Amino acid sequence: MSEQAPSWVTPVMRAGYYARAAVYTIVGGLAFMAAIRGGQAQGTTNALADLRSAPFGVVALWAIALGLLAYMVWRLVDAFLDLDDYGRGAKGWIARIGLSVTGLIHGAIGVSVAATALGGGSGGQGGGAQSATQKIMQMPYGPWLVGAVGVITIGAGAYYIRKGLAESYKKHIRVTPTTRKLDPAMKAGCIAEGIVVGLIGLSILVAAMTTNPSEAGGVGEALHQLRSMSFGRVLLAIMGLGLIGFAVENAVEGTYRTLPRFDGGDVMTLARRAKLKAEGKLRDATA
Repeated sequence: MSEQAPSWVTPVMRAGYYARAAVYTIVGGLAFMAAIRGGQAQGTTNALADLRSAPFGVVALWAIALGLLAYMVWRLVDAFLDLDDYGRGAKGWIARIGLSVTGLIHGAIGVSVAATALGGGSGGQGGGAQSATQKIMQMPYGPWLVGAVGVITIGAGAYYIRKGLAESYKKHIRVTPTTRKLDPAMKAGCIAEGIVVGLIGLSILVAAMTTNPSEAGGVGEALHQLRSMSFGRVLLAIMGLGLIGFAVENAVEGTYRTLPRFDGGDVMTLARRAKLKAEGKLRDATA
């Protein structure tokens, strides 16, 4: 295994993160406006479908689609070459499998966005999740498989919440005045993403328990669940801002993320700075 990443990985990685930032800016912004003006928040597919009718919307959709495919390539290469140094232990392999799965998911979303750019239908709210759930239900042991997907998705949501609370997103982000100022937004964004993903997983699990694919939903359904709660518009507004925070986190990663196998281990990251500060050694390091 090479000790360094191929030179082309870095621009591909950055394009992927920027595409994710664009998606979450649109979804979070629309959710926030729905809370302020009234109405129903939209999921990823429908929100991007609306973008098609905007000036230069098709161009923007193609840019997002290619960016999401770039994110898939980046995650698969990251997992295969272990560019983040997760290691070959059980924990490392689990992390690398998770990277591969998230990469493939984003690749599928990228294909869907490309279809939207070509004029394909947007589908109904939760339609993508419901269609996928229905197909899995028809397989042998289908409900059990759907249930497993739901549990894994809930676990992914818990991972993002923990990532925000433990501030582990700082591990590979370079220290700059900008990243230090945006740190609170990144933390809130990871937690918000975890809540949304967890709600999606819960809906998939309910679909498995009831053997009813229509119970499964995507981002739009998760936001709709928040909107239907007490003080739902307030919760939706907070979640919309939180998803914009997650867009900020992705934009920061696109600009300031480091690769240990490319940049070396001596780069001052937010995590390293926090550790040095806690140990009282910050004066010995560049901040």
